[in-house]
Amino acid sequence: MGLFSKDIETMNDLFVHTLKDIYYAENQILKALPDMIEKATDTGLKQGFKSHLEETRNHVSRLEQVFKLHGVEVEGVDCPAIDGILEEADEIAGEVADKQVLDAALIAAAQAVEHYEMTRYGTLIAWAKQLGRNDCASLLEQNLKEEKAADTKLTTLAERGINAKAA
Repeated sequence: MGLFSKDIETMNDLFVHTLKDIYYAENQILKALPDMIEKATDTGLKQGFKSHLEETRNHVSRLEQVFKLHGVEVEGVDCPAIDGILEEADEIAGEVADKQVLDAALIAAAQAVEHYEMTRYGTLIAWAKQLGRNDCASLLEQNLKEEKAADTKLTTLAERGINAKAA
């Protein structure tokens, strides 16, 4: 089902499709983070990725709760956007020999992921509220808050030394 296929006729259909999209994305991120943890050399970055791995597990769990609250089957739908972001990150990381530059590249890749997630969660929260699903919106808001915090932590790591070391 494409984003604007004939299967999406209502705001609810759009909400469910986008919920499946972010569910798929979070699960792909769960698969990618262990590799990012392994490649990171800065201890703060490595720890940040480890913490976000745990948060991502919670994000998946909350999304499963949203599916159940909304009365739809828990499932993902292919998300070419997150696949592309993660593929690009993997390619760039494979091309960087200097470990300090690699840490800066990993931050950039992680922030691309965070920004994608933030757009999806922001949209889902607005749609959930429009659909009268404040219960779902509340769970999604918890995920968004953690994604924003992760992005802020990555910026702080970059600005407080990783980018300077890479330069």
